[in-house]
Amino acid sequence: MQDQSTLIHLEYLSERPFDAVVAGFEGATGVVDNDQFRQAVVASAGNADEFMRRIHAFEGASGFMRFLDIDHSAWMGMLGILGRAKLYILGNPLIAATMIRHDLGAALNVPVRAMIVEDPATRRTRLVYDLPSSLMARLGDEEVNAAAVRLDEKLAALAEAATGARA
Repeated sequence: MQDQSTLIHLEYLSERPFDAVVAGFEGATGVVDNDQFRQAVVASAGNADEFMRRIHAFEGASGFMRFLDIDHSAWMGMLGILGRAKLYILGNPLIAATMIRHDLGAALNVPVRAMIVEDPATRRTRLVYDLPSSLMARLGDEEVNAAAVRLDEKLAALAEAATGARA
């Protein structure tokens, strides 16, 4: 099977320097170590209420947690690539569940990816990501779409707070 959908890509062009956008973004998101998360949340929670309580302990002020940070800048210079870039895998299982409960296919696109990039020529910083609702639209499920729009809004609030800009 193969299908096609329309992706919406968002960019927030910031007047703030790269390090300030990174600090704002990381400061508003919790951090999750995968092994710690499995032990402290998944394996230890005895029921749904306990699971949710434990999840909330990992959330940042934005309601998101970072599952993985990849600093492309750490290796780019060695290959002569100018600029800086940090990629983040972020989300929240409680947010993901609002979509996955209606269609397991939604799990392909949650958690989401976002990247902070500094253009080497202009030194301008951008925060970029693909709009979750555009990724979920191909599933054709109204409840998934409604939940994905709420995720869009939460992600936009985080991006705007970190960059001081609008998409």
